[in-house]
Amino acid sequence: MNFEQKWLGCCVSDGKSGEFFNATVPGNIQADYAAANGFPDVNFSDTCKKFKSLENCGWIYKSELEYDAEEGDRVFFVTKGIDYEYDVILNSKKILHHTGMFSEVEIDITDELKNGKLLEIYIYPHPKREGADECRDQADQSCKPAVGYGWDWHPRLLVSGIWNETYIETRNSGTITDCRHSYELSQDLSTAEVCFDIKCEEDTKIELWDMSGKLIYSGKERRFTVENVNLWWCNGQGTPYLYKWQVSSASDTKCGKIGFRKISLEMNGDSWKYPDKFPKSRSNPPITVCLNGRNIFAKGSNWINPEIFIGTITRKTYENQLRLAKDANMNILRCWGGAIVNKEPFFELCDELGLMVWQEFPLACNNYRGTKEYLRVLKQEAIAIIKRVNQHVCHILWCGGNELFNCWSMMTDQSPALRLLNKLCYEYDENKPFIMTAPLMGMGHGPYSFSDFSTGKNVFELFRDCSNTAYTEFGISSIKERKYLEKIFSEEEINNPAPGTAWETHHAFNAFRVNGWLCADVIDEIFGKQDSLDDYIEKSHWLQCEGLKASFEEARRQKPNCSMAINWCYNEPWITAAGLALLNYPDSPKKAYYAVKDALRPVMPSLRIENFNYTFNEVAYVEMWLLNDSTDEVSDTLSLYVEADGEKRHIADWNTGVVCANTNAQGHKLRISLPYTREQKIILTVEGKCGKSEYVLLLKEPKDSKPLPHALNKKKKKKGLEKIDL
Repeated sequence: MNFEQKWLGCCVSDGKSGEFFNATVPGNIQADYAAANGFPDVNFSDTCKKFKSLENCGWIYKSELEYDAEEGDRVFFVTKGIDYEYDVILNSKKILHHTGMFSEVEIDITDELKNGKLLEIYIYPHPKREGADECRDQADQSCKPAVGYGWDWHPRLLVSGIWNETYIETRNSGTITDCRHSYELSQDLSTAEVCFDIKCEEDTKIELWDMSGKLIYSGKERRFTVENVNLWWCNGQGTPYLYKWQVSSASDTKCGKIGFRKISLEMNGDSWKYPDKFPKSRSNPPITVCLNGRNIFAKGSNWINPEIFIGTITRKTYENQLRLAKDANMNILRCWGGAIVNKEPFFELCDELGLMVWQEFPLACNNYRGTKEYLRVLKQEAIAIIKRVNQHVCHILWCGGNELFNCWSMMTDQSPALRLLNKLCYEYDENKPFIMTAPLMGMGHGPYSFSDFSTGKNVFELFRDCSNTAYTEFGISSIKERKYLEKIFSEEEINNPAPGTAWETHHAFNAFRVNGWLCADVIDEIFGKQDSLDDYIEKSHWLQCEGLKASFEEARRQKPNCSMAINWCYNEPWITAAGLALLNYPDSPKKAYYAVKDALRPVMPSLRIENFNYTFNEVAYVEMWLLNDSTDEVSDTLSLYVEADGEKRHIADWNTGVVCANTNAQGHKLRISLPYTREQKIILTVEGKCGKSEYVLLLKEPKDSKPLPHALNKKKKKKGLEKIDL
């Protein structure tokens, strides 16, 4: 039986303990301290900087234990995760020292309870490598997620505390302390040999039901056969079929779900043919997801921690966001290595929703040198992560970490940390694919802006000119709508965006690039100088929508040589002033979310468009496509239209013929003379019985021409905006 405890916390600074305050478990001690000391909302203005003074503090949790033990019971302290290095102290006696936030700990405290019931947990200051600059480099000798040390979408705000379930448990001989399952599928995937590994001193009974509630197995044998298996499929490819299991002793019960599927990574398209000239090296490594023998185009987004205070994440936090991902036609989420390994409800929901999970270990953008102590903790943490996550059918890929082979990380496949992770994944989850890092050769990260000033090209051109096997990070920023800006800025701050202000704190400036995610220079280059902040907001969303549609659809058109498109990023942990996420914090879809949802439809008409912006009398070159990621063959007649100033003109029809399952078809290549428009917007539409796709393009007058009398009317400047350094 589990018993939740009432906790108090206090700050320890310069060896002195402060006053105790109420602490929430699971939670983060810094959030509790902030609430007790009247900090404003962490999202507002520069509030996040108030936490800087707490970075080198220690923390104490304390609780008078509550439990109800019968004769013969043993009492255990159990924690699913405490961040990061800590001591467990019972009645002033230290009974454990532990480093690592992902490994679970259980301690038999029965004999110590005769001396009292006061439990204390002392949490050490955050790990920081000595001599490292004040940035993510400080995390390169710990398994603490690097994101809290500061990122271009996350403030520097380090958190710690009892972040996962922690409780007192009484146990008897019938207590089931662990229950794990594994299986092997027959070659034809019709039969599963299931094995349960159960830790219990008494006999146990296993029961298994299918989704209709039919009992499939009941007995005490821990190895049994399931015939006529219903396979688990990802979103868009079939039913994410789950069986329910229950393990029971005379006094305890554990239950859960199990899904059956086969997963592998296969070579992309014609990858084995290249390189085709001497001196030859290796081909691009495989990255095509093969699920149950079927190659899948993996389309989705990068998942990051949905809260700064990770201990406050609940099932509801996950559920709202994950259901939106499923509804957006996504089938995969890449759990980025700079963030946490999510709590159990995340994986449970992905199992249910058919969302494949690419899981990275907590390594990102650093050189994690293989010191003896680091490797010891990494091994401990990795084993705990593997043994927990591999129980979920949604999990399909292990990855060592994010961008470790780049010049800023300088790791290689000979780095001890990556060799260790490869070994452990094979040892504890041998049938699951493992890659060292992302991107690997052939894969691509970026771009992260609509326009690339180094090449003078925009994403329409950049993606069309690429031939990557996978696009595992790419994105375009947008500025927050006013209703969100009002939550994080005062009225004066809203109307004066500039470096050095709270706008910079919230990543509008000097994040990733000098101009930050505001990207006003990009907007100015494409549209010309804007008259108001509202104009910049509107244009940024326009670019984000059209740019992400163009990127995702072009990646899909490059199938089978390309087999994956995963944008950066899906969610955010706080309210940014500008950023690349598809959701506004906490879980409100941006306009770009709906654009991506359209671009990921299983069957859809699509246009390959040469560019985003055109001038009057210019010719646009357009290709008609039918994209089919579904399990069925389709056929359609697609019609292309051009619309300007509310007038819609038919251009051409294309009979696609039969398009086989999981393939695309290319149709007409057209040369379109673009009509004059007062609105400076041209809408290209392609539609058929499979749906409709719209592309809103910019049409403007040539730079050397005189302004037209009915061109876009200028808006009146708003007070204060003349000070913007854009």
